[in-house]
Amino acid sequence: MTALQTIFQHSLSLNLESGLPLLATASETTASEADTTIILAGVLLSLVFIYFASKLGGELSKLVDLPPVLGELVAGVIVGISALHLVIFPETGAMASDSVVITILQQVVGLQPENASAVFASQSEVISVLAELGVIILLFEIGLESDLRELQKVGTRAAIVAVIGVVAPFIGGTAGLMLLFGMPTIPAVFAGAALTATSIGITSKVLSELGQLKSKEGQIIVGAAVIDDVLGIIVLAVVASLAKTGEVDVLNLVYLIVSASAFLLGSIFLGKFFNKSFVAIAQKLQTRGNLVIPALIFAFLMAFLANAIQLEPILGAFAAGLVLDETDKRKELDQQIIPIADILVPIFFVSVGARVDLSVLNPTSAENRQGLIIAAFLIVVAIIGKIISGWAIFGKEKVNRLAIGIGMIPRGEVGLVFAGIGAASGILDKPLQAAVIIMVILTTFIAPPLLRFAFKEEAEIVEETGS
Repeated sequence: MTALQTIFQHSLSLNLESGLPLLATASETTASEADTTIILAGVLLSLVFIYFASKLGGELSKLVDLPPVLGELVAGVIVGISALHLVIFPETGAMASDSVVITILQQVVGLQPENASAVFASQSEVISVLAELGVIILLFEIGLESDLRELQKVGTRAAIVAVIGVVAPFIGGTAGLMLLFGMPTIPAVFAGAALTATSIGITSKVLSELGQLKSKEGQIIVGAAVIDDVLGIIVLAVVASLAKTGEVDVLNLVYLIVSASAFLLGSIFLGKFFNKSFVAIAQKLQTRGNLVIPALIFAFLMAFLANAIQLEPILGAFAAGLVLDETDKRKELDQQIIPIADILVPIFFVSVGARVDLSVLNPTSAENRQGLIIAAFLIVVAIIGKIISGWAIFGKEKVNRLAIGIGMIPRGEVGLVFAGIGAASGILDKPLQAAVIIMVILTTFIAPPLLRFAFKEEAEIVEETGS
């Protein structure tokens, strides 16, 4: 008797003893398989919309001499919750009935109305996971393109930019909300904390497209954004603790600071010993992907370790890129990562845009009007608070301080995380939540063209002076 027959007979006896008909079990299995098939169909259709929007938006942006990433973000807004509802997510408040994808699935593949919500949640979760993988790959790619030696050279200046870029908007936003708008302390602190974020994914992508990633300014911005991300995690932990208990968990705060510092410094230190082993392993492997697969294993492992110690996975991926940037195989690895990034990164940027709800800009709503006034204040503080960080750099060496400050402006998905947590915990009322979201939208969209302008102005000045 084969093992398969044994399993079948054991299954048969269990069903007969329990009085459950085999047909019911088979039916349930078939239904489950059908749901899985429909979820896959929904994911595939969502990817069709995402890639089409990404490519169209990027090409149109290129035509008008704007960074393609801006076009991807705008395309995301158009296909998202604000307009066409082709790519929407439950966390934005959308229902299965709002999704065009779900409607198509009901009409084409026979999705039952009672299963629509479950399928909608599942396929949205898959897209969200793919988007997270996209930003992890993006930061790994940025790490590979960054020069660790150059980052070390600008380390002090990057740290100054990051600290000023966190402290200035946080104090300005919190104090302003309390003094000008009479807001309670905890909501004001939370909104002020949302101003501290910097989206390293968006900024680094724009720098790469402008060919400025390896410039002195680009290295300072990337270094500062990484430090800013660590500081942002710490700030988020503090305000989340404050929101839950009314007091700060000092032990958790100390843990985050120590773990973040130890992780980044330890990764770079150990990387010096790891590089030779990595190259040796890659050279011994004979099958396809002998270089890129070990690299991805290392990047995902580092992202996992970062996540395991309560840090952002993107920090682990960035550290992995920095480490492998020191190997002799860096250029070859760069070329092999690009196609993977081309597949996954657009999902991230379109998803960021798709989650933006422009209905908060509607002035006909009384709540929105109050939110718009607060938003105007937050936007001013958000922009000024980051721009002045560029002027915090001391020394006689010529550096484009305006570009550095502008590079720190976009809040992107990081700011939306603050808004989401604040709304879920009930700290942010609707006007304040709307104000934070508007601030995130505006800072995310104005930074790419302003960054291009800042570097263009610098180039024109250099040409005029002939230096």
